[in-house]
Amino acid sequence: MEGLKRVAVICVLRKGTNFLLLKRFNEPNKDTYVPVGGKVDAYEDPYHAAIREVWEEAGIKVPAMRFCGTLVETSPVKYNWMSFIYEAEIDFFEPPLCNEGVLEWHNFENIHSFPTPKTDFFIYEYILQKKHFAFNALYDDKVNLLFMNEEIENKVVFSHESQN
Repeated sequence: MEGLKRVAVICVLRKGTNFLLLKRFNEPNKDTYVPVGGKVDAYEDPYHAAIREVWEEAGIKVPAMRFCGTLVETSPVKYNWMSFIYEAEIDFFEPPLCNEGVLEWHNFENIHSFPTPKTDFFIYEYILQKKHFAFNALYDDKVNLLFMNEEIENKVVFSHESQN
């Protein structure tokens, strides 16, 4: 049913402040750099979906992933997601070919120099600070981020008005 949240996992793979990101071939977020991840399959829990997605998209078997938080995204169009976010510290390796996009290593300090969803900066920032989070993001009908808050700290982290 349109408008219902789809359940997904976001799998942040990193070595220190370097993140393995995927420049996506397809929507959503076409041509932007995002962590690997995807939809949670029927009868699958988010943790095992994260392990599966890392294997399918990055070609590595991680022994474990750490739960970091959630991102709930709401819009008046089809873009409505409930994402469970996990991270794993991994060793550098030459990223394999991926049918979802191109995998590349990027350092957090350069995050604003290439296209990435506005929400992801805050995810990486909280992960690097080892802080759990519950992000809630609201979008307009063109899927532009209007507002994002972090519910554990009850803190606004992004507001479209403050960006103008």
